[in-house]
Amino acid sequence: MRTYLSAGLSVVLVVLLAVLVPVGALSAWVDLEIDNTDRYVGAVAPLASDPDVQNTVTDLITDGAMKQIDAGPLQNTVRDFLRQAVLSFTTTDAFQDAWNAANRTAHKAVTAALNGNTGEAVIIDLAPVTERVKQNLQENGVPFADRIPVQHTDITLISADRADQLRQTFRLLRTGSVWPAVGTLVVAVLAVVVAWARGGGPGRRRSGLAALSATALAGLGLALGALLLRAVIAYTRDRVLSEVPDSETAGAAAVYDALTGSLRTTVWIVCAAGLAVALCAGLVRRRAGRGRPAPGSTCGGGRAGEEWIS
Repeated sequence: MRTYLSAGLSVVLVVLLAVLVPVGALSAWVDLEIDNTDRYVGAVAPLASDPDVQNTVTDLITDGAMKQIDAGPLQNTVRDFLRQAVLSFTTTDAFQDAWNAANRTAHKAVTAALNGNTGEAVIIDLAPVTERVKQNLQENGVPFADRIPVQHTDITLISADRADQLRQTFRLLRTGSVWPAVGTLVVAVLAVVVAWARGGGPGRRRSGLAALSATALAGLGLALGALLLRAVIAYTRDRVLSEVPDSETAGAAAVYDALTGSLRTTVWIVCAAGLAVALCAGLVRRRAGRGRPAPGSTCGGGRAGEEWIS
């Protein structure tokens, strides 16, 4: 039987798709989510009810306030009281509104930092949240609430050094936009079409087998690319969080996971679809290969055997 797709072309197809999948997914993610304010805010909005984020915000605000308070032997008591008051506020609808407002304002700063000059960390400025907390606590007569500083309270998402390393990558992904993702689909389709054409064209049995072989390989390439994307997400997460201050790690991790949630969903969708395509194409090809008519037989009234023999 004729070889429908050479070993070299098979390897090239799988490798090419495995590379294009993560590049395409990341470029589309930057273009459609990170650079889009509404989608960015929508991704992080649920974090207002995340315990890690609530505790991180509470600790940052409380620590900032306690730097302005000298309560002598009652310092720890005052800190605990103030912390509990701030933590209680993080469970309210007012905190949700303040969190959304802070992230809408922060989005411009985040995108500017990722596309800006070196030496700038990527942060979420909590000033709108802190101001809302301070106002609420003062209205409720909480002692020392007026000492809470509004400025210089933020969550570090990416350290300055790590941001410097990632900026060029983000610029390239932003330039690519959704086109690498489109290119991934084009390559997969072209591989099947070329294999079909090399197999002999319409009416020839080997064309169908060649196309099925290419389809199975394309499916494997997509699945492998999805797994590679998952590895990139996990690796980047570890590297980014390793340089975030310990007191902010939990909050930064929650934000990172929220922003990359769509990417992780893409991983499983593409992986499952790729494996399903590869499995189905492989099974159909195997069954078709076993069903080859004997030489000299006719098919659909066509010439004897010629259209079916490889």
